[in-house]
Amino acid sequence: MPKETISIADFQKLDLRVGTIIKAEKVTGSEKLMKIEVSLGQESRQLIGGLAAKFSPSELEGKQVVVLVNLETKKMMGLESQGMLLAAVLENEPVLITPQEKLADGTQVR
Repeated sequence: MPKETISIADFQKLDLRVGTIIKAEKVTGSEKLMKIEVSLGQESRQLIGGLAAKFSPSELEGKQVVVLVNLETKKMMGLESQGMLLAAVLENEPVLITPQEKLADGTQVR
């Protein structure tokens, strides 16, 4: 079911960038959460996401992903998440949104 229509101005507020996962580890005490460090070129960010049930840390490390960079910071299980990885859901499993070809970390997605 489609969500409410937004304007192009609303869409342009999103800061979507390509990043490379440089470190991933399962969050202690959680079956689903993974702590992920993503390089965005000039900076790196810590993200917390529900990927641990599907991916091992070694499957994620080195993978390029799309990150919503300007999402407000949120604490989960005492850890700060500074953005969000984009993923689709297929049969209740996350499928990461990845670039078709290798791009520089920090490349904007429009």
